[in-house]
Amino acid sequence: QSGKTTLAKSTFPNHDYINLELPNLRKAALDDPIGFFDVHNKPLILDEVQRVPELLSYIQVMADEKKTKGHFILTGSHQPRLAENITQSLAGRTGLLTLLPCTLAELRAADKEYSRDENIFNGFMPGIHFNGIEPSLFYGSYFQTYVERDVRMLINVSDQNRFETFVKLLAGRVGQVVNLYSLASDVGVSGTTLASWLSVLEASFILFRLPSYHNNFGKRLIKSPKIYFYEVGLAAWLLGIEKVDQVSRDPLIGGLFENLVVVEALKSRLNRGAQPNLFYFRNQQGLEIDLLFQAGRQIHPVEIKSGMTYDKSFAKNLLRFCDIAESASEPTLIYAGEQDAKVGGVRFRNYKDIYQLVLDWSKL
Repeated sequence: QSGKTTLAKSTFPNHDYINLELPNLRKAALDDPIGFFDVHNKPLILDEVQRVPELLSYIQVMADEKKTKGHFILTGSHQPRLAENITQSLAGRTGLLTLLPCTLAELRAADKEYSRDENIFNGFMPGIHFNGIEPSLFYGSYFQTYVERDVRMLINVSDQNRFETFVKLLAGRVGQVVNLYSLASDVGVSGTTLASWLSVLEASFILFRLPSYHNNFGKRLIKSPKIYFYEVGLAAWLLGIEKVDQVSRDPLIGGLFENLVVVEALKSRLNRGAQPNLFYFRNQQGLEIDLLFQAGRQIHPVEIKSGMTYDKSFAKNLLRFCDIAESASEPTLIYAGEQDAKVGGVRFRNYKDIYQLVLDWSKL
């Protein structure tokens, strides 16, 4: 529901569009692939192509024969199976793009400006902003459909309630290093099972791990990844937040705001087809930087604070990091306030600027 079909149709208006979710089209493609492509011989958008992975072998042959860039546009929301089949059949013949939900800039361009708490509560799924669906209803239905369809296609979840409990516990640890074995007793399954479930949540684009930056600055580092949700609105729903005015009172407001900012930085990279190159830093002396962006030999450190009031004490970790990291450049404090200031070499910026900041750093 991130807008793949809309984007594909608008970008390639002269392509025929085939939705393989439709049973009659799917049956025709399965029963007679050659006849299917004879009938649909123009450039094609094949939506939900993971539903008929057998087509990829035929597409491979036709792509080699036609040698026309973009003759086939393939989309799919069930990423794990689609990625596996493309890797096997179309290696070296594809360009892969990951489409996450809307960015803050895209919403602003559509005259949809929201407060910090509204952005966290609403999230960024197009259906909420452009189809008028109430967030709690949207995310409740989205998550239930995901568990009942996608998860069951990937793993055998014998106890659906335990899986849902696990996901809600992860939402309560957003922006933190998660110890799966300490969660095992809370969920009632083994740590090995939780590791398997976490991999499924990653592969199906529910959440992602932000890796620790491993260059040794003379200190022992914490190397476990931190957990974030691709959609902060889903994380808020999983925490039981039902109204906008509950966001600021929630004890996890800091983690949710951090999640929002980190995903905006991630979108900035993925939307230009680039590798994320995003990390966090924490050493055993207690120094932590929420976000690092690596651009060549330079490291851009970013601290994230949900507060709306400028406070120079927010920058203390950034200054400590710059003392031990010669490659640190343009340390930046991202917060919910409007004042743009520079104090002691640290720039204070509003959170809506993070997308453009990462984009600018990418071009240096």
